[in-house]
Amino acid sequence: MPAWQEARARQIIETHRTDDGPTLVILQALQREFGFISEEAVVLVADALNLTRAEVHGIVSFYHDFRREPAGRHVLKLCRAEACQSLGGERLAAHGQSRLGVSWGGTTADGSVTLEPVFCLGLCASGPAALLDGRPLGRLDAGRLDRLLDEVAS
Repeated sequence: MPAWQEARARQIIETHRTDDGPTLVILQALQREFGFISEEAVVLVADALNLTRAEVHGIVSFYHDFRREPAGRHVLKLCRAEACQSLGGERLAAHGQSRLGVSWGGTTADGSVTLEPVFCLGLCASGPAALLDGRPLGRLDAGRLDRLLDEVAS
């Protein structure tokens, strides 16, 4: 991901400023470009769309997929929905947090993995489920999760 560049952010905002429902479109484009929504981006979007910073902040904080800080090199999203919980999702989540040494939303000290909760991936018959860098994974257990984390660490 490129580092924050105000000029590039302004280009993105201008490109999408006249789209229908431009706020979400612009925020998604900024996150794709920079990997997160910085405070500077919130100010630029608010000014460009004649919104308050609080309104833009509310949108960013409401949608879980928006990040306020850069993610790690890999993102692991563990399903927290009921079907996955009934198939051992709680134990898997505790194992994942312990293994990575982070809580929800945290990034490992070496910046390799960010752990995020997600609520239903539509893989209920294959739970516990997860996404690792957008790749769906099912029937996870502690051993398989460890192997996957070993792979991304190498």
